[in-house]
Amino acid sequence: MKTDAFSIRRLLLCLRLFASHYRHAPLQASAILLGIMLAVTLLIGVYATNANAKQSYGNVSELLSKQASVSISHLTQDSINETIYFTLANAGFDAIASIEGVATDDQGRLWRVNSSDIIAAISTGLSQNEQASSSVASVNIPLAELLAGQPKVLMSASQQARINKVTNQSQTITLNNTLLEIVTIDEQWGLGSALLADISLAQPLLNMRGKLSYIAVFKADQTETDSELITRLTHTLTQAGVDTSELRFTTQASEGESLSALTASFHLNLDAMSMLAFVVGLFIAYNGVRYSLMKRQKLLVQIMQQGVDRRTVMLALSIEVISLVFIGCVLGFIVGLQLSQWLQPMVALTLEQLYGAKLLPGNWQWQWFAQALALTLSAAFAACIPMLISLVNTPLAQGAQKQPQNKQFNIIHRRQFIIAVVLLLLCTIAFAFTEQYRYSLVLLGALVVAIPLLLPQCLHWVVNLLTSAMPKGLWQYVVAETKEIIAPLALAMMAILLALCANIAMNTLVGSFEITLKKWLDARLHADLYIRPNPNQMDALIVLLANDPKVEGIYEQWTVDSSLSRAETPQTQIPVNLVSRDHLSLTDTTVFKTTADNFWPAFTTGHSIMISEPLSIKYQLNIGDKVQLSQLQQHTLTVGAIYYDYGNPKGEVLISQSLWRQSPLPTNPFSLAVTYQGDLTTLQNNISQQLNLSSAYMYSQQRIKTEAITIFNKTFSITVVLNSLTLLVAAIGLFSACVMLTQARQAPLARLYALGVSRNQLRIMVIVQMLFIVLLTCLVALPMGALLGYLLIHKVTLQAFGWSIAMIWDWAAYGQVVVIAIISCLLAVSLPLYWQTRKPLISSLQQEAL
Repeated sequence: MKTDAFSIRRLLLCLRLFASHYRHAPLQASAILLGIMLAVTLLIGVYATNANAKQSYGNVSELLSKQASVSISHLTQDSINETIYFTLANAGFDAIASIEGVATDDQGRLWRVNSSDIIAAISTGLSQNEQASSSVASVNIPLAELLAGQPKVLMSASQQARINKVTNQSQTITLNNTLLEIVTIDEQWGLGSALLADISLAQPLLNMRGKLSYIAVFKADQTETDSELITRLTHTLTQAGVDTSELRFTTQASEGESLSALTASFHLNLDAMSMLAFVVGLFIAYNGVRYSLMKRQKLLVQIMQQGVDRRTVMLALSIEVISLVFIGCVLGFIVGLQLSQWLQPMVALTLEQLYGAKLLPGNWQWQWFAQALALTLSAAFAACIPMLISLVNTPLAQGAQKQPQNKQFNIIHRRQFIIAVVLLLLCTIAFAFTEQYRYSLVLLGALVVAIPLLLPQCLHWVVNLLTSAMPKGLWQYVVAETKEIIAPLALAMMAILLALCANIAMNTLVGSFEITLKKWLDARLHADLYIRPNPNQMDALIVLLANDPKVEGIYEQWTVDSSLSRAETPQTQIPVNLVSRDHLSLTDTTVFKTTADNFWPAFTTGHSIMISEPLSIKYQLNIGDKVQLSQLQQHTLTVGAIYYDYGNPKGEVLISQSLWRQSPLPTNPFSLAVTYQGDLTTLQNNISQQLNLSSAYMYSQQRIKTEAITIFNKTFSITVVLNSLTLLVAAIGLFSACVMLTQARQAPLARLYALGVSRNQLRIMVIVQMLFIVLLTCLVALPMGALLGYLLIHKVTLQAFGWSIAMIWDWAAYGQVVVIAIISCLLAVSLPLYWQTRKPLISSLQQEAL
């Protein structure tokens, strides 16, 4: 017992001694906490955003209501007759009628409008949780006015703020020439970015009188399965004379799984970016820990010389690391949740525009903190334990000699270089065999680990070459001393290198994709105006266009949802969009990746099909494969061509016009494309007046291109933000390292000053050393970033999204990144250097040299 008490007292003595060290050197503790906090902030910010999004997929609920069990929609059209809803309601089913559509404001901007029977939605939602009745009373919803069809629309406070920024109006919004009053309700109702109107207003507003988009059906008995509910629904509708073969019954579980599958690669890319930022932050933290331990090497030896055993010192250092990690994780967790609140609207907008997914307001969970703490502790100990063991095992007679440290760092850098080369070779070989983007991302992660390991040894070699070439004197000393500061700056420069490589790679990907997308749009869009009316307006629209002498051409497109299966495995169904176009549109606008020999004769006779590149890559379908389509089960078709497609995250199959007409598919086209000699505004106004068709369903070629590029920019905005944050974290790490390094170099700089080197010469000398190291780091970053960009484009993006992108090298963007790195370096070194060179000479000479 006495021995245990004595050990505890020695442990407490060591901990008090270390705490006293940090009180006298708060900069060291600040650098460690800053690195951990930044790492955890970016990790939690993205993790919380992803977790809330994934949770939303599994809890897709009707607005102001609860999660439906089954939704009913038309199999081939975008609307169903409202009599189906009345039939189900009269039969006692708990159902909600819903409409979704697009409206335009007075500036031509598009707004998605949702509507439902609000009274039914609220009562259905509260029947599950009666405790929410107090919330209903506290929310100002003018139910009587809404039911009367008065022009009022519900939205969340956050959406109202966004609309106010766009339209400069906070109380009203004009949609389809109708002035609507905005009613703001609490965020807890989960409206998100939706504009919700009662169905009595939405039907005339969206020109859907007597029509519904879908019907949401809820279970009255929770023990009833989805299949049993669908059977009851089918029986009831059949008894009422409804043709159920034209209806689609979708369970919410399958819809959530479909969204999760569609968005998996998007979330995985965000996770990869957050892990990269996490690693950069840990580099900063590790640099701070290493510097702190190096400064205390003599202290640790003196403690052990006084009789404190190595095990106690090791335990005290471990407790110190745990404490710093815990404090840094708490701070990072709090800031990370705030970052998530900032990132979530960007992610929600991207997912809604790309995949039609709606995100619900999220709640943070304690498990996230536990996971971040466990990950950070594991990484911290994995990095620090070898260094702690090395320090504790230092011979007591050696003290804090500098030469063994330098030799040790040289050995470490050589080993790191060898490990990096081996990793690069293994990744090069493995990349040739990977066909799944998850495996490619793992290899990319290994590559990201290998790249910074190359840097210290490369810096040593370059400095050694320059030392012999420099004339004797101050500048030879400057170059020679640069080799001495490589070790303390290595981790900070490795973080900068990682951030630069990630920035260059993402700039390459985004720039190349934007150019590829614009070229594809130029080839794909051949008409002047694209129109998608309601099905009941299609015949009248065709007649109207045919009678207009300025209309030069009318091009038709048919589209339905379908399922594709391989002929040898018909039980495996792949959801696709089945599309057909007129022959001229097919030949003029389809950009082929590859085609079979004699493809066109086989296609026009209905024996072969075209498939989109994303469908081909995701399901490994190739030229010559035999497939079947759910609407054409009597036909076994051959894949005859694969074409580029960047506009549809879902797979697409193109069949000939003749095969479409021979099959039990809708005869009326889904949309029209028109070439027009004259002012398009005149044509659009004429169509709106004659058919009462909203301009939201008419798109000019330029409008489609503009909106496509806008969506593209918003899609990559969160990745660009994370990239910028990663570079900012690395710059902060460089500043932290420079502050600690200039503090440690007080004595050498003071000796040079005593030997006659002026303060300005000292400042120039240190700045040149830092710029030299940063420029060398940038030189390494350029080819390594280009390599990462190549792999992102030709491996990860191709495998994850099915998009072939031509890699474009943008020198201007890379020069900008290099300039940012140099400016960050100047800012990082100038302030601490100015502080240092302003200190009195005697004070600086009293400091211990690094």
